[in-house]
Amino acid sequence: MTAKLSQPVDTRIAKIDSSFEGKLVRLRGWVYKRRDIGGAAFIILRDGSGLIQVAFKRGSLPPEQYETVRRVGLESSCEVTGVVKSDPRAPGGLEVHAVSFRLVGDCKDYPIAKKKHGVEFLLDHRHLWIRSPKVAAVLRVRAELLKAAREWFEAHDYIEVTAPSIVTAAVEGGATLFELEYFGRKAYLTQSSQFYLEAAIFSLGRAYTIQPSFRAEKSRTRRHLTEFTHMEGEAAFMDLNQLMIELEDLVSYMCREVVERRKRELEELGRRFTPPEPPFPRISYDEAIEIAQSKGVPIEWGEDLSTESERAVSSEFEKPVLVHRYPREVKAFYHKPDPENPKVVLCTDMLAPEDTGEIIGGGQRIHDYQELVKRIEECGLDVEDYEWYLDLRRYGSVPHSGFGLGVERVVKWICGLSHVREATLIPRTPVRVYP
Repeated sequence: MTAKLSQPVDTRIAKIDSSFEGKLVRLRGWVYKRRDIGGAAFIILRDGSGLIQVAFKRGSLPPEQYETVRRVGLESSCEVTGVVKSDPRAPGGLEVHAVSFRLVGDCKDYPIAKKKHGVEFLLDHRHLWIRSPKVAAVLRVRAELLKAAREWFEAHDYIEVTAPSIVTAAVEGGATLFELEYFGRKAYLTQSSQFYLEAAIFSLGRAYTIQPSFRAEKSRTRRHLTEFTHMEGEAAFMDLNQLMIELEDLVSYMCREVVERRKRELEELGRRFTPPEPPFPRISYDEAIEIAQSKGVPIEWGEDLSTESERAVSSEFEKPVLVHRYPREVKAFYHKPDPENPKVVLCTDMLAPEDTGEIIGGGQRIHDYQELVKRIEECGLDVEDYEWYLDLRRYGSVPHSGFGLGVERVVKWICGLSHVREATLIPRTPVRVYP
């Protein structure tokens, strides 16, 4: 029995299922598509949670409202009241038979049409393009990934903190720092929250953060953004081997939960993704160089793995691969040299398949004060810039390890995207700071 018109149920589209059949509902959203057939008009309504077809029949609502529906522009915002009906011809098998329509915000000449637009046009109009169901699907996958990550961190006794974004010294190297004037002093946008997380573990034992990092890299590749979401963790009393076990488990859990909870979004993207299960392959840097060279990549021992090298190595494996023990010259000063081979450091990069490349960088940190001072000097850095960081080694230092994960790169991999800029709301690149 149909509910009274004065008592519609306010709901969102995603919540409507067969239990709503015959109920009067009120929906608020935007016109995604519209068409006329004889004495009826149809719109596909979207509200941010999903899509549903709404049918308007002449005579079923006031004439002026029906004429408004027939003239309404795409992306106009509106409020619809109607009865949920089963219809196998409708998307999802359910549609709403409208009894009332109210235009909230009219939209004429929406610039993004059905025709194919170029990449630059869509980036210039990114603030509008994010309304696309495919972009919305990516953003939902991203949100689910972050939710799953926080679940994993909580289950493994990590405490979330928020580190400063304005810093006075480099973490990853001075060449990629965004410099700014800070009340008469020179400061920079952070490249990583690692140092602050290292401080936090002396209070909390294990700590993590998910926040923006900034790299002034002029790389114009499909993997790089100048502002990206950085998932970082540090743990006291953890060595490199324990860290690699944690990273396998984290990535596997995030991927598995996203696939389980966001089936509809992955279907929208036409993506079939199989979550990787531990253990992941592990190879040394030496082995990675041999693989790259065997595939014709021009690289010598002592060089950092290039994009081409990472592609060659990751193509050998169906799962992400952990490459460990890089030469000390290509890694930051804080990585602990391997006691069995001081030419390399106790670090690891996780390379994902499908031309994704590095998604995680991490390793065991130097915990000895004198050893850390020596490495800072070897790298040509000013020890005074790191006095507070050295305090962590002066007062109760412990062996510890940590990592940084690029969220956009993982989203790109899971969703099968062509570029990391598609994996964030509004991307920032060396040539784009608008909108």
